[in-house]
Amino acid sequence: MKRPFSTVAVVGLGTMGAGVAVAVARSGRRVIGIEATEDSAARALARIEEATAHAVDRERITAGERTALLALISVGHELSAAAEADLVIEEVPEQLELKRELFAELDRICPEATVLATGTTALSVTRIAAATARPERVLGLHFFNPVHTMKLVEVVRTVLTSPQTAEDAAAFARDLGKEPVAAGDRAGFVVNGLLFAYLNQAAAMYESKYASREDIDAAMRLGCGLPMGPLALLDLIGVDTARTVLEAMYEQSRDRLHAPAPILGQLVAAGLLGRKSGRGFYTYEAPGSSRAVDAATGPARPGVAGREVRTVGVCGSGTMATGIAEVFAKAGHPVLLAARSQDKADRAKAQLAKSLARSVDRGRLSAEQRDAALALVTPVGQYTQLAEADLVIEAVAEDLTVKRELFATLDKIVRPGAVLATTTSSLPVISCATATSRPQDVIGMHFFNPAPAMKLVEVVSTVLTAPDVTATVLELTAKVRKHPVECGDRAGFIVNALLFPYLNDAVRMLQEHYATVDDIDTAMKLGCGYPMGPFELLDVVGLDVSLAIEQVLHQEFREPGLAAAPLLEHLVAAGCLGRKTGRGFRDHARR
Repeated sequence: MKRPFSTVAVVGLGTMGAGVAVAVARSGRRVIGIEATEDSAARALARIEEATAHAVDRERITAGERTALLALISVGHELSAAAEADLVIEEVPEQLELKRELFAELDRICPEATVLATGTTALSVTRIAAATARPERVLGLHFFNPVHTMKLVEVVRTVLTSPQTAEDAAAFARDLGKEPVAAGDRAGFVVNGLLFAYLNQAAAMYESKYASREDIDAAMRLGCGLPMGPLALLDLIGVDTARTVLEAMYEQSRDRLHAPAPILGQLVAAGLLGRKSGRGFYTYEAPGSSRAVDAATGPARPGVAGREVRTVGVCGSGTMATGIAEVFAKAGHPVLLAARSQDKADRAKAQLAKSLARSVDRGRLSAEQRDAALALVTPVGQYTQLAEADLVIEAVAEDLTVKRELFATLDKIVRPGAVLATTTSSLPVISCATATSRPQDVIGMHFFNPAPAMKLVEVVSTVLTAPDVTATVLELTAKVRKHPVECGDRAGFIVNALLFPYLNDAVRMLQEHYATVDDIDTAMKLGCGYPMGPFELLDVVGLDVSLAIEQVLHQEFREPGLAAAPLLEHLVAAGCLGRKTGRGFRDHARR
């Protein structure tokens, strides 16, 4: 099969354009680089030479390969040189009229068979194509930065792009060693369409003073395994770029979740654009630096002393309860593992023993450490045996009635001054607190599953939680080698409030037939470095659990954009709940 596009012109050789030019040349194709002026062309060539020399130093290519690569690249400032290309890729600034003018000129210069591609991240490819007399040979090729490491290319078709043009573009991307994902022409395409709504909500969360920037970023890194927190990522992308993308998304969707958070406009107006300007959500050593100089090195602490906690009670016999008991026992705390019967409590301790044994087998724990931790755990079959505990954590079913009954029982049993904590992931902590006569002693401690492995704990204070209770739990969480993030008592806390609307958006994208399950998952993993795509994650979490959290978020905030996607509701109604039933967004029974 003939390789598509033997000669490629790249118009605009900034960071992205230069990266594309090098990637194309590495595939053995001739590259015609075009800049606006003679001086900018000289600077662009120097940038390419420096980048390729750096690649040699890092042993990504050899010196000989660099010489051959540079021989394939010519750089000038005459747009007429694009007439020699089979494919022209534009990477000029993200301004619609600028791109339309460029495409109109390219249409006049280039032969009829030449394919024209825009590198836009969010603008309408259709409107750009309309500036030409060849819309069937116009499409989007959205590379990701840095081009040499990012494997994803979104191949964006308009309603007029010919199937052959799209096929050739996808084959071209694969020939560059990239993974093409097909996308239709709507603002944000696949990746930015999902990513920027999430980033926008994180900015709004910070603006509302619900949580600190460090806690928001740490929560998403540690709770979801993301490579960067959302506010740090906004600084990397550029606050102005993010606002431009969101404006384009809102113009098309009219979804208030896409309306840029006011803080983004304020930062742009002040010239605080992120890393490139030296300051955005964080302040950096210098413009272009990646080192934040004003980030807190640890979680915030209230200016009050906490209460002493020695003995910890854990209510429950499931995976979360045994995991939490293991965390505290390994940190040296005597633990009372309480269940509704002695038999259940004994079985829970047996599960804990198996978990500790696996840690020994994997070299994470010595046999002596295992034995010491196990000796600290006492299984008890009656809640009355928790009377002298300093902290009692409930990890029972995610049912408000069940939790309130347990808290009312604990209120009568546990000594005055003890801290009572709920591990709820979505229910209101205040509802648990008001089931007691001591709501000031009640707090949320949302561990993530599996508790022994996951570093994050969301510490959730209600309007009635005493400051020294918050201080106690923040200090204790750090002492047991977890990372506490502090937030208020509202639906979703930090992680779920940001994660599940993103998952819901992915389901909407699928139900609108915009992209496939596999393409959406691939796009988010390769384009954002996420450990799992949204549909992989939904199937692991459970579609019923996900639907319940979506419904809680919608009920709390009454935001139309947070309403659960009908497709999610239909799958749950059909009993397709994900991995646990063998079928969700994918058929796991056949795998």
